[in-house]
Amino acid sequence: MTVPTLTDGPAAAPLTLVLAHGAGAPMDSPFMNRIAEGVAAAGWRVVRFEFPYMAARRATGAKKPPDRAPALIETWREVIAGFGREKLVIGGKSMGGRMATMVADKAGVRGLICLGYPFHPPGRPEKLRTEHLETLRTPALILQGERDPLGRADEVPGYNLSDAIALSWLPDGDHGFKPRKASGHSEAGNMAAAVERICGFLETLAG
Repeated sequence: MTVPTLTDGPAAAPLTLVLAHGAGAPMDSPFMNRIAEGVAAAGWRVVRFEFPYMAARRATGAKKPPDRAPALIETWREVIAGFGREKLVIGGKSMGGRMATMVADKAGVRGLICLGYPFHPPGRPEKLRTEHLETLRTPALILQGERDPLGRADEVPGYNLSDAIALSWLPDGDHGFKPRKASGHSEAGNMAAAVERICGFLETLAG
């Protein structure tokens, strides 16, 4: 497989969680590191990978915009083919998780985890990215900050989403799960909660 990857956790874990990065940050961003290392420490195998545009940015230092959706989806298919789908859970941060939702059903993976799903562009709540989520069959967990500008807690419950999707809210969190200081919550607390909920979801999928 030619896609750049990072792996944490035991190879013999009952499930492998493959995560893609968001539009603007690489697979080893602080957010991705904390999620991957936390889940791996609980005994799960976590693999991260980079889409072609981000791998090119790492190699050249030149900032390139994200690849178009067909290229991102094709990268996901290549990654899934490289690991086998039987014990595979896929997902990712924002854009990476959104692309995973587009391939999950057809790929036949065990489950899906989205870390801050971009339900709509910032400031454009009318431009929903949810049509395919209405018929999703793959068991899915979407972890979302309550203040996420791409899908807030007062917006998302009104969307028509598949019963296969479980929504889990992180108190006062933004798109990266960070709360305001005055909220009484902490970024560390929200990240720990996210890791705990991911692990609980993986345990359910593993049976």
